[in-house]
Amino acid sequence: MSSLIYFAIPAFLVTVLLEAFFVTKAQREGSPLVGYEVKDTFASLTMGVGNVVISAVTKLAWIPLWWVIYEHRLFELPVDAWWVFVLLFVAEDFCYYVFHRTSHEVRFFWAAHVNHHSSQHYNLSTALRQSWTGPIVGGIFWLPLLWLGFHPALVLMQQAISLLYQYWIHVEWLGKLGPFEWIFNTPSHHRVHHGSDPRYLDRNHGGILIVWDRLFGTFEAERQTPTYGLTKNLESFHPVTIAFHEWAAIGRDLRSARSLREALGVVFGPPGWRADGTGETSAVMRAKLAAVSRPESAPLQTG
Repeated sequence: MSSLIYFAIPAFLVTVLLEAFFVTKAQREGSPLVGYEVKDTFASLTMGVGNVVISAVTKLAWIPLWWVIYEHRLFELPVDAWWVFVLLFVAEDFCYYVFHRTSHEVRFFWAAHVNHHSSQHYNLSTALRQSWTGPIVGGIFWLPLLWLGFHPALVLMQQAISLLYQYWIHVEWLGKLGPFEWIFNTPSHHRVHHGSDPRYLDRNHGGILIVWDRLFGTFEAERQTPTYGLTKNLESFHPVTIAFHEWAAIGRDLRSARSLREALGVVFGPPGWRADGTGETSAVMRAKLAAVSRPESAPLQTG
């Protein structure tokens, strides 16, 4: 993990405290903000600390593989040219989009990512509710950058920049930001991503840029206040439950699988998949919504 994250930790804690103070004050004055809840906040902070520790260890395991791939790179890209930084910015953001979208559409990766969506609150502490298993399984999505010739240190740096950018978009009190939203991810776009409403499921996967969602059909504008959390929310604030509950659910489903095909569907199908077709996947829930909703009067404008 880039040292940028470590240097930012004090700022994370200070801004969480400041937001909690002002949001609580606004709630007392009648604001409809969801705000903070003590147990939820401490769960998020604990998940964040665990992620920092686990990421530091797993990076030591991933880096040798990164170097092997980098030694067989296709192109010789300088490490100090401005255009390389521009290319890396775009390429890393695309890798993040693929990683993030896959983390919602493939149950194996969802098991590592679901904890980030398990809070029914949406605030800066939610941004810190990071995965304990994501650093272990997610590194493969950035391997193409090394093969293309981007130096491992630059890739680590850009990953940290993306993560830092995504911190500030976890706020519910900041509205839409006009033309900025055509290109960049914003609080409004990311609130949609954290919504458990059928319309909002598996939408707006971008990191810094929102253009990938617009290009590949996963963009959804914020139309009403999202219902934060999961379609079936956890009843526990215990960090171990938050981190591993979906892995445990996969294990239970595997024990009852009746064939190799069913076992593969349990692990690599979309979350909610069932062999008998009765599963409530996000696609099924959106289809049900479309069946009972009036068609939109105009096509979605993508800027």
